Amino acid sequence: MSQDLPTAEPQTTTLADDASVRRCLDHGFVRLVDVMGDDHSIVQAARVSYGTGTKTVRADRGLIRYLMQHQHTTPFEMVEFKFHCRMPIFVARQWIRHRTANVNEISGRYSIMEDVFWEPRADDLRTQSTTNRQGSTDTPIDTEHAAAIAAQFRDDQRHLYRSYQTALDAGVAREIARVNLPLSLYTEWYWKIDLHNLLHFLQLRLDAHAQREIRVFAEAMAEFVRTRCPLTWEAFEEFRLHAAALSHSERHLVSTLLQERELLGELLRRREAQLQADGASERLIERELADLREKLTPSASSTR
Repeated sequence: MSQDLPTAEPQTTTLADDASVRRCLDHGFVRLVDVMGDDHSIVQAARVSYGTGTKTVRADRGLIRYLMQHQHTTPFEMVEFKFHCRMPIFVARQWIRHRTANVNEISGRYSIMEDVFWEPRADDLRTQSTTNRQGSTDTPIDTEHAAAIAAQFRDDQRHLYRSYQTALDAGVAREIARVNLPLSLYTEWYWKIDLHNLLHFLQLRLDAHAQREIRVFAEAMAEFVRTRCPLTWEAFEEFRLHAAALSHSERHLVSTLLQERELLGELLRRREAQLQADGASERLIERELADLREKLTPSASSTR
């Protein structure tokens, strides 16, 4: 969980042309600080072996895909990513709900907070969804009102920051003076997390239903995972990110329809062709087809 530890002075970050940095929103960023492990670390943990050169990349890929597909998660915990991030406080408050990381955030009790705010553009001022109480639509409010509201946001931010400075100048403690600062103020933290839990975070925050302002940070982190653990990322996209689960009743409906229309055989043949094109071994193809058949033809007891 987040720790409230002292920081000597306001924490400023200079972003040069650094491959370890991805800019997010207007003043935010994700910086990759450190990585422990890679695809090989996952394979190594799964095999409980420290030998090298005994397996091919193809075999490693197959093992990682099997682990991801069948939710054998502990080998993915052997890899850790550490990020330095700057984001608006309202994004941080969504982010911190993922309680599986080690976090140390800059503290307004010890530091004077910087005059840096997220300033919405006209297309950021989206309308409220009528079907999702906690979400917005992709439709911005009309242009006539957007400019005025964005200007009001900026005026309010500057006014509140001036009040904060006035309180500090009068000798008010930093921990009290900060309390009226708005959620649009930027904060920073170091965030360290194992790959299994990072993938869970990304699955949720890359989803189209996630708030756009946190999704851009997830997209930035996804770039680093894709680069450092390409085999894992490929398996993650295949079996989790772009996959979908069926409810019990939905599965029964699909199974019934396939049998009534006599489509199961054709579906299995097409899946076999996919696997062959992907270079799967005969043994893997046999196992994958058996798994697919089981998914699509549930036993009688499971349909009651």
